[in-house]
Amino acid sequence: MVSIQNLSFSYRKKPVFNGLNLSFQAGHVYGLLGKNGTGKSSLLRNIAGLLFPQKGTISVNGFTPGDRLPIFLQDVFMVPEEFYLPDIPVPDFIRSYVPFYPRFNSDKFRDYMAVFEIPSDSTLQNMSYGQKKKVLISFALASNAKLLLMDEPTNGLDIMSKSQLRKILAQALDEERCIIISTHQVKDLENLIDRITVIDDGKILFDQNVEDISRKLSFRFAIDEADLADALYSESSLAGNVIVTPSREEEETRLDLELLYKAIVTNSSKITKLFHP
Repeated sequence: MVSIQNLSFSYRKKPVFNGLNLSFQAGHVYGLLGKNGTGKSSLLRNIAGLLFPQKGTISVNGFTPGDRLPIFLQDVFMVPEEFYLPDIPVPDFIRSYVPFYPRFNSDKFRDYMAVFEIPSDSTLQNMSYGQKKKVLISFALASNAKLLLMDEPTNGLDIMSKSQLRKILAQALDEERCIIISTHQVKDLENLIDRITVIDDGKILFDQNVEDISRKLSFRFAIDEADLADALYSESSLAGNVIVTPSREEEETRLDLELLYKAIVTNSSKITKLFHP
């Protein structure tokens, strides 16, 4: 669905990517993780055709995003971290933007709004930032675009809204749709993402599916000093030391995305060797 080859991109004299290679396939929810300023948002905007690479190519379903062809745009929807919605009633907003997405499903939109507990006849002017974001997410999912790009979607959402978001994203995924989520709030979407890509300083540090991660890495409390000595990453908590270690005899433990991210950033070479011996 998305193929990125030898991508180079910079803001004037500030390089962001240099020779980046990456691919995303339909039927998956990708977690694009990294610190603020590492290039996550820039990558999403390049994929959406809102920014243009200096070198390399991006292909989305056979189209070049920068060409901004209508047949490409109707199949891509980006939910940015910062956005503007006009101060109009939601029904007017829908009527204005639905023509750009010919597969838009009005019934699904109302269903998503109901999950988010927002009346579909509300006025955007009277909504908080979080409520407006939920309207935009509902529209994005109801558009039936095959590629959904989401930049920090849980920012501005309360605890219940984050749970509602996980529910509707799980409902919306199918074999023809690819969802790429850029976030540094990894706990919010931990049970939804099925492939992890970590970007740091414009480079791919890690790119693996959750099944392989759970099979090759163990996330647990340290039993003794020997456990700590073998840890790829450890941190103290009230209950003791939490560690990330290589799995023993292919054991599977519950994935902890926050611990995984910290382990990758602080000890990427050893973790990479586990997946690419």
